[in-house]
Amino acid sequence: MSLEDRLASGEAVFGVVGLGYVGLPLAVEMAKAGHRVVGFEVSADKVAKVNAGESYIGDVPTSELAPLVEQGLILATTDFSQAGGTDAVAICVPTPLDSMKEPDTSYMEAAAREVAPHLRPGMLVTLESTTYPGTTEEVIQPILESGGLVVGRDIYLAFSPERVDPGNPRYQTKNTPKVVGGVTDRCTQIAAAMYSRFIDTVVPVSTTRAAEMTKLLENIFRCVNIALMNELLQVSERMGIDIWEVVDAAKTKPFGFMPFYPGPGLGGHCIPIDPFYLSWKAREYDFHTEFIELAGKTNEDMPYYVVKRLMEALNHAQKPLAGSKILVLGVAYKADIDDIRESPAIKVTRLLAEKSADVCYHDPYVSTFAVGDAELASEPLTAELLSSADAVVVLTDHKKVDYDFVAEHAKLVLDTRNAMKDFRSSANVIRL
Repeated sequence: MSLEDRLASGEAVFGVVGLGYVGLPLAVEMAKAGHRVVGFEVSADKVAKVNAGESYIGDVPTSELAPLVEQGLILATTDFSQAGGTDAVAICVPTPLDSMKEPDTSYMEAAAREVAPHLRPGMLVTLESTTYPGTTEEVIQPILESGGLVVGRDIYLAFSPERVDPGNPRYQTKNTPKVVGGVTDRCTQIAAAMYSRFIDTVVPVSTTRAAEMTKLLENIFRCVNIALMNELLQVSERMGIDIWEVVDAAKTKPFGFMPFYPGPGLGGHCIPIDPFYLSWKAREYDFHTEFIELAGKTNEDMPYYVVKRLMEALNHAQKPLAGSKILVLGVAYKADIDDIRESPAIKVTRLLAEKSADVCYHDPYVSTFAVGDAELASEPLTAELLSSADAVVVLTDHKKVDYDFVAEHAKLVLDTRNAMKDFRSSANVIRL
């Protein structure tokens, strides 16, 4: 029976390599569509939790995962030989930058090498890890073909970028359109058929490179526009203009404008990292992405600007930053999630500690947080904690935080997220 027939009948078995923020939600949607799913993980702890029906990903409730595991639809393992019993494998592993801000493809290469020995004719492999244009064909394809099977003839290979937005109440894996580009037209067709089994809308594109560039465009678009707002924030501050009021006014225009907001810096695994994939690859073509690199620099500088503004506010109160108790509100990279990957709070708290501030934090989603070599625990948000701090810095606008309570008890608040917009006239609240 061909893969298309097995897909149509619901008999196809799927594999997912990497059971993190992308892979576990993907595996759940595959299983909810009735397919058996084998999840491959190098972390024995994650394997044990999944097989116990226990979720560690906020967007996947345990109440949703557990029944699928009990029904035998999801099985996690560290044994990659079980890939031989699957019909299609999706690779969902990290693609970080190294210390020189160049793409680190080692995780996806390792995943491909684990899968390659177990490929058989008719199998499909898709890469979901965000990366630079050309990765699928230049890096992954040779590894998969090392055993003699040829992509487009014996096996199928496609790129389909993940579009996960942790904590988004409206768009999750199933109802977020899926872009798919194959090495050949037939690869695209097979991959689109696979994703159509559990994704509402599939968007085929002509090549893997087009699919890879699509993801970069999406995140570079956000990076550049946020950088624009961070630059306008600083010039508006010098001019005595409230940039938050300006954005609110501008977004009343029903066409030609999309609101973006300034902040303490970019976080998450995608937006702070993805633009550098393209910048690195573009140099191969004697092209320098100066506009994109400038945006990245502007956003990377924002934690320094936050600390500068805090120092100015403390100086106005005749307090030095050194020795002052600073309460950080929120260390996750965005509101209402527990993800601290690339969070600007990491850099802000490190800079504060380096300047000899006494840093503590409260985050309803993150129980522990490292500041340099020190491991801090989230402190209960009490009147005593707020009043004992020389300044409070809002770095993440969690809805679970009572900002009325903060305004009532804090001596000084620097709000970098406009979370306390109702207190814009309060003497103790300063917005970034």
